[in-house]
Amino acid sequence: MKYVEVVAAVVVCSKCVLVTQRASGPWRGKWEFPGGKVEPGESLQAALRREIREELRMDVFVDRFLRTVEYDYPEFHLTMHAFLCRIVAGEPHLEEHTAALWLRTENLDALPWLPADVFLLEDVKACLRESAQ
Repeated sequence: MKYVEVVAAVVVCSKCVLVTQRASGPWRGKWEFPGGKVEPGESLQAALRREIREELRMDVFVDRFLRTVEYDYPEFHLTMHAFLCRIVAGEPHLEEHTAALWLRTENLDALPWLPADVFLLEDVKACLRESAQ
């Protein structure tokens, strides 16, 4: 089975989290935390900053590691490393996604998520509760 390693940004701002909707492929229309593949020799944090810059034209500060999710999709095994981030420059500008939303805790469960991203929801809710204090 093919192995894919990715990073995901949990970007929190003003008690909301940034989520993006896939524009193509078999998971088109599903929601995810933005990010992408780690290139050979690249650190996880560097990969995350690069992917967010490429996909959303924003610069983020990678605050802290949240969790790693392992998930078997039909075509590949995914290892996804999620990090809590905050924007340091720019605003979301969609380069590869259909839509982006800023969501509060109570709205997270209403979206059709990519299967692996579902495993991040409780951690994201905890981060949003922390930011509300």
